[in-house]
Amino acid sequence: MLLDFTLPQVWAGLVFTLDLIIRIGAIFIVPRNRRPTSGMAWLLAIFFMPFIGTILFLVIGSRRLPKSRRRKQAEVDRLIADISARAATVEEVRPDIHDSALFNVVSLSKNLGALSLVGHNTATLHRDYVESIEQMAQAVREAEHYVHVQFYIFSFDKTTKDFFQAMQDAVARGVKVRVLLDYIASIRTAGNSKTIRQFERIGVQWSYMLPVRPWRGEYQRPDLRNHRKLLVVDGRVGFMGSQNMIDDSYNKKSNIRRGLHWRDLMTRLEGPVVYGLNAVFLSDWYAETNELITDWAHQAPQVPKGGKLQCQIVPSGPGFVGENNLQMFVSLLYSARNRISITSPYFVPDESILYALIAATARGVEVELFVSEIGDQALVFHAQRSYYEEILRAGVRIFMYKPPYILHSKHFTIDDHIAVIGSSNMDQRSFSLNMEVSMMVHGKSFVKDLDGITDYYRENSRELTLGEWMKQPLRSTLLDNLARLTSALQ
Repeated sequence: MLLDFTLPQVWAGLVFTLDLIIRIGAIFIVPRNRRPTSGMAWLLAIFFMPFIGTILFLVIGSRRLPKSRRRKQAEVDRLIADISARAATVEEVRPDIHDSALFNVVSLSKNLGALSLVGHNTATLHRDYVESIEQMAQAVREAEHYVHVQFYIFSFDKTTKDFFQAMQDAVARGVKVRVLLDYIASIRTAGNSKTIRQFERIGVQWSYMLPVRPWRGEYQRPDLRNHRKLLVVDGRVGFMGSQNMIDDSYNKKSNIRRGLHWRDLMTRLEGPVVYGLNAVFLSDWYAETNELITDWAHQAPQVPKGGKLQCQIVPSGPGFVGENNLQMFVSLLYSARNRISITSPYFVPDESILYALIAATARGVEVELFVSEIGDQALVFHAQRSYYEEILRAGVRIFMYKPPYILHSKHFTIDDHIAVIGSSNMDQRSFSLNMEVSMMVHGKSFVKDLDGITDYYRENSRELTLGEWMKQPLRSTLLDNLARLTSALQ
């Protein structure tokens, strides 16, 4: 006797079968080569929402770059090695084996894709938002050969107008000016069309980074970002840090309505380390344009008078093996003997960072964390808050920078002689998805200058206590915990 199924029953059977295949398949596919927390978060998403969760996993579940970009990464690694070798001819610093912390971190970072630790450098910190842009514009005005500019967000507005004028003047006198900006961040920024028209008008060479334009054959995971912020002038002067090239309100109506302003930190560099910073730009330029620039080849690294700092540039991102910025951060945290001071606007640590901080306080290290009291990104802000109770109980002191400012600086110090500054947050996005650039500095004078910056933060912050935190309403705790779960979807 033939079975008589209605069409709805057939469809229900197909949906049930597909649902079962998705759930079983996810168990085999999702956890592979993935952190347990991330794998569990994806499995929960797929089990609760099989079809939506599967689509999201297919779109943003892989951190791997397209095959063409992975091939380029191998060439980029060779380029970085060549430039690193050139910079090291001035003086590659080989830490004394007895300074085991520095020796191990330098070796680790270099093996994972960083440049050499080089000496004879100077570094000047700039915490005033407008003044740092003025300093960068002045450096461009003094350019003789080339200017390499790379910012996650790059916008033509009242604050950056002078920098655009400096680029225009440089082009007019025959200087090569090359500009890189992140595609997704740019198209989401108000006035991007006007910015691009300015690039075209003044004659700079420019390119988007990580464009997602399938109609042009350009596609990769759409939530990957090139988050680097840097400027190199003639291989002589460099700037790097947390600041984007845009007004400190980010020109967003919601920010302006709330009266929000960003607080950032940039550092001006001179010395062989600038060669390394240029290597990061050259590798990204090649990845996006297929043009291999050789401007640097005829120039020897510059050695400024009084340069005493030892610096190592550490590029990171999906193209590098083993989340090298994360590994460097964790190694440094475990090396601390007296104190750790961290400033991170988006503090959503993975387990290794969390355990390193808890272990530090347990062995008597003083640990402080500077964050913003208010947030500009709700999901990240709530995910960050979900860690407060645990680290407060462990003995970490939390200082919250007062509104209406967003503390966007990204740096940390270890004891009195090691510091890290750059574009990388202490969150899972910066470790896994973003292309970042960090600089490790070995030198008491730089750490002392950075301590002055954190003293300023402390004066404009209020300390969060465990007693205050435990009075949070239940609804806030629920939001925080849900946001924490979604932060692991990588």
